[in-house]
Amino acid sequence: MSTAETLFKAKIVYLILSSDTTQALELLSEHYHVVTPKLKVGMPKGHSKNPGCYVSTSKRIHVAHREMLSNVHVILHEFYHHLRRVKNEQGGIEKYADGFAKDYLDAYKKAASNST
Repeated sequence: MSTAETLFKAKIVYLILSSDTTQALELLSEHYHVVTPKLKVGMPKGHSKNPGCYVSTSKRIHVAHREMLSNVHVILHEFYHHLRRVKNEQGGIEKYADGFAKDYLDAYKKAASNST
């Protein structure tokens, strides 16, 4: 992973942790050349046990509670599903969505360890 890519991913994680999730999603969408998903606190019927979900028909990421807006794993996991659907690919299996989120978190940890 290049330094520029590591710094981009670290910035996305930082924005989410700082509760600037909307800006993080805008930057991610610009980076991947897709429309920015909407965000909504509250889960659709049938998903109440999940911390988050993506609804492709409305292009919306739902989170169970307001606190989840700063949960990096949940936001990036659901953005991965958005990315796959908008690019007319399958929704993506869960392990790939988890890997996508982990990649961003690892970049954040790497950038943080390099700055000390």
